Amino acid sequence: MARFVITGTGTDVGKTVFAAGLCGLIGASYWKPVQSGLAGNVPNPGRTGEAPGSHGAYTGRAPTTPASLTDVAQPGSDRAEVARLSGAPGHPETWMLREPLSPHRAAELEGVTIDMDALTPPDADPLVIEGAGGVLVPVTRQVLYADLFARWQIPVVLVASTGLGTISHSLTALESLRAREVPVHGVAFVGDPNDDNMATIGQLGRVRVLGRLPILPDLDRATLAEAMARNFERADFA
Repeated sequence: MARFVITGTGTDVGKTVFAAGLCGLIGASYWKPVQSGLAGNVPNPGRTGEAPGSHGAYTGRAPTTPASLTDVAQPGSDRAEVARLSGAPGHPETWMLREPLSPHRAAELEGVTIDMDALTPPDADPLVIEGAGGVLVPVTRQVLYADLFARWQIPVVLVASTGLGTISHSLTALESLRAREVPVHGVAFVGDPNDDNMATIGQLGRVRVLGRLPILPDLDRATLAEAMARNFERADFA
């Protein structure tokens, strides 16, 4: 099965752009279980799919059947960006939250309780799933994203920058994943060339280096598809 979780060494390392590129490369659909940071775009935050409950949040779960792929992505969401950059169909988020914070805190501020049992990946193949921030971002005050990945047992691609600090950040993320017995598929880099950093992480982290996505000054569907095809092997994600 070509199903992958995309996580990162931290915020703003290029996870969403890489996720879009991978969707285009392997023809996958896309799912982000919890989307935060949609202030002004979410009329009733919370769990999607049904009418708002008494606390003002959606209380029903979004369907994850193929028919749900017709659902329209919220402007400003990562699902909308992935669709723009790849044309990939997207599965509705299970929770949508207004504040640009870690899911656990954004949910608390809106009176939303994230039910971990509802965070079940769609029955789709190929599928690209994107987490939020780094591997140890809290989903709730009891569960980190790395814990969620361990539950799913879907191979993880760690997205890392090529610049200063990436060695420590990447090795820390890899150790956190392996401590929970999360299957690690490899590391994908985003940024300017830095062969030594990439090789060092591959060696010390005992991990496959999948490739490097350069910074694209004109980022659109065509330039991303071309860069992915040039810098990554489709067979590595079969």
